[in-house]
Parts: sequence; structure tokens; C-alpha cells
Amino acid sequence: MARYIRHAWAFCALLLVALLVNAARVQVVQAGSYGTNPANRRPTIARYHQPRGDILVGGEPVTGSTDTGEQLRYERTYRDGPLYAPVTGFASQLYGTTLLEGAEDAVLSGSDPMLSPFPLWNDMTRGPSPGGDVVTTLDQGAQRAAYRKLAGRKGAVAAIDPVTGRILALVSTPSYDPAALSGNSEATASAWERLNHDPERPMLNRAVRQTYPPGSTFKVVTAAAALDAGVVTDLDAKTDSPDPYRLPGTTTRLTNEGDGCTDAPVREAFEWSCNTVFAKLGVDVGAANMSATAQAFGFNDTRLRIPFSVSPSTFDTHVDKAQLALSSIGQYNTRATPLQMAMVAAAVANGGRLRAPYLVERTTRRGGETIAGGGVRPDRQVMRPSTAVRLRELMTDVVREGTGANAAIPGATVGGKTGTAQHGVGNSGVPYAWFVSWAQADADLEPKVAVAVVVEDASADRGEISGGGDAAPIAKEVMRAVLRS
Repeated sequence: MARYIRHAWAFCALLLVALLVNAARVQVVQAGSYGTNPANRRPTIARYHQPRGDILVGGEPVTGSTDTGEQLRYERTYRDGPLYAPVTGFASQLYGTTLLEGAEDAVLSGSDPMLSPFPLWNDMTRGPSPGGDVVTTLDQGAQRAAYRKLAGRKGAVAAIDPVTGRILALVSTPSYDPAALSGNSEATASAWERLNHDPERPMLNRAVRQTYPPGSTFKVVTAAAALDAGVVTDLDAKTDSPDPYRLPGTTTRLTNEGDGCTDAPVREAFEWSCNTVFAKLGVDVGAANMSATAQAFGFNDTRLRIPFSVSPSTFDTHVDKAQLALSSIGQYNTRATPLQMAMVAAAVANGGRLRAPYLVERTTRRGGETIAGGGVRPDRQVMRPSTAVRLRELMTDVVREGTGANAAIPGATVGGKTGTAQHGVGNSGVPYAWFVSWAQADADLEPKVAVAVVVEDASADRGEISGGGDAAPIAKEVMRAVLRS
């Protein structure tokens, strides 16, 4: 009898060992695959079982969470959703996360190990910490001014602090309310379909995810390249610039909107935006120097994140002379985001040094304790300091007595450059009105803000839409809001 008992004991022990081995296999070896299996609802339920952390602007939350009492308990809410949508993005139970909601999801959802004072305990319990907060660099006044002045027109505004790189405003219109996508109901799915099929593309972040031909605002870059290369040494000396200008190797003749551009000095050509002068100037500088300067400003950079990705602005580095001439006046394949053109203005304002832009000041635990600082990013010298001084002169002249007079602010020095990008076959494309600028109050020791504005208008008469008339007043209000704050 004892022999049978020993056999039964051994068999039971074997079964127990097998059970433990299988449990270890499931819980350790295959835990990842089970955790990510779409059929496993537990991670999703756990994700929405607690309130999400908040995104803060000016010390105030622009997001929140509401208790629905359902299985996916907490749903995202937004204050002034359309105003901040180009910054927050959305956090949806059906469609995931975008923009800051996506880039900072680990902090906001509570899954970032830095949020827990006892990371090992959280690893053992697999329990999330309370969601942390994300403090942005945005200036409330500048953000509201940009949104209000765009007034529903299709376009975008980007504003940054030239010295630190802090993003002060990021606006895109038309916009949408991210709260419509937060839940998991039929209404959420309906809103998703409606927004994705809207021809106005309200979910497109035009400030950082849409590139446009920058038109004459790119002449800031061309002027910088010409001054750095020594092609231009005297801003007031006449240039050898015929009007019209025949593009090299072609029979195509480039003309200007106004008169007086024949052999115009660079100062006058910049002030009144002479295409012929700057097209020829780009050819004289050469493709290598033009490409190097454009790339120093940030063109062709595919790595820029703020912390979410930014569509790269482009300057074609493989061009013939005719293509280079058009590229040098912001046409051909030259394309830029509003954020990129704000960076161009910022580099001029900051003595030729460009600080990488950033949107997150710091991340904190729910109680306000800082866990990580966004911090000031590295900077780089994109042009000679003497070149930046001359460009400040040129941009100041544009506002004081040129095409950018609508951006003038009493009690401040303002520099700017207008641009009206007409494109497509026979200029049949939608015209874009551009204005890039910077401002420094008379009482300040350094510039406080650099702005880029683009306005699209499919219905406008091509002779009526202009950077000075449509975009400059918007930039003025944004700059004024920053200087006041």
C-alpha cells in the first residue's frame, strides 16, 4: 500500500511542478503577448480606470477627465478645445492619442516609471501611478489673439521666444473640438467620420504639419546667404538686376508686381519685395551656399520634435540655375511650415543664433513636483552676427516704411517681411498670404517674440490677398499680446 501512496505522491508533485511551470510561462514568458492581445480588455480598462493628468497653459489646465460610470470609466474633456487642439491633440478611447496627448501619454496616463516614488513596487503590482501633468510654454494671450484674429479663415500662426525657443502660440484654423472624439459611443464614431471627410480638414495642424510655398518671406534666407557669402557687401549699392529677369538657360522671364526694381539696391528690393533682384541674387550665391544657409535655418531637417513631430520644410539641393532662381524667392520646390518661418525670424532677432523650439516647459506629478524639465534647447549660429544686424535693419525698414506697415506697434521695434505666394500652373493655385516678424519693446533688452502667419484664401482675388494686408495685422496682435505679458 505504501508503494501506491508514494507513486500517487510523486504523480501529484509532478502535476504541481507542471502547473507552476505553466503559470510561470504564462505570467512571465508570454505576459507581453497576452497583454497586447486585442482580445484582452484589462489593459484598456485599467488605462481608463483613473483620471488622466492635465495639460496646463499659463498654470491653468485646458484638459480634464469626467467619470462616466461605465467600464471605461474616465473620459477626456477639454476647455476651449478648438483653441488648443493644435497643441493638445486628442485622447480618444477609440482612436488613440495625438500631438501632446500622444507625445506625453506615459506621463498623462500614469504609466511613466518616473511618476512613482517606488518603481519596483509598481512593477510588481502592475498598477499605474496617478497621471502627471504637462506644463506648456504657451502664452495664453498670444494664443487667444492668434485664434481670434484668424477669425475662422484657413491658416495658421506660430510664435516663439527668439532667445529661449519657447513656443508661445500654435494656432491652426479651421479647428475642431477634441472632446467629440474622447468616448467610445456611436456619436464618437460619427464625429470621427465627419471630421475626416470635412474638405476643410479641421484636424490638420497647419502650424507644424502643413508646408506651404513661403514666397517672398524666404528672401530673408536668401539675403542672409548673400551677406554671409560676401555677394552683397553694401545694402545701398545698386545691383545688376534687370527687370524682367530671364531665368538662366530658359526663355522664361520673371517680373515684379511693382515698378522700380531694375538694378534696385538690396535694401529697396527687400523693402518692396523685388522678385527679380532676389532670384538673380540666389543664382549669384550659388546652389551650395543657398542650400547650406537654408539647412542651417532648419530646412530639410527631418528630426525636429517639439516634442511631437514637425513636417520637414524643404529646400531642393539638386537644382539648375533657373530652378535655383525660383527657389530663392520661395517658389519651385521650396516649402515651409509656419513654425519654420517663425524660426527664421527668431534667428534674425537673436543675433544669428537659432534656438530649437520646444513646447513643454516641464512635467510634474499630480501634486506639482517636477519630474522632468523640458529646458532650453541647444542653439546654433546660422549666420554671422553682422549679417543678423543687417537683416534686422532690412526687416525694420519693411515695417517702418514698406509693405509691412500694418504690423507697426507703438513703443516697440518691429521687423517683418511680407509674402504672397501664388503658385500652380499660371498661378492658378490657392494664394497664400505670409508675414514673418519679430518685436522688441523699447524698454526690453532683447526681442521677446518672433511670429509667422499664413492665411489661405481660395475665394480671394489674387490681387487682393497679401501678406501686408491679410497676415501682418494678425502678427501684430500676437506680438502685442506677448509684449504686454
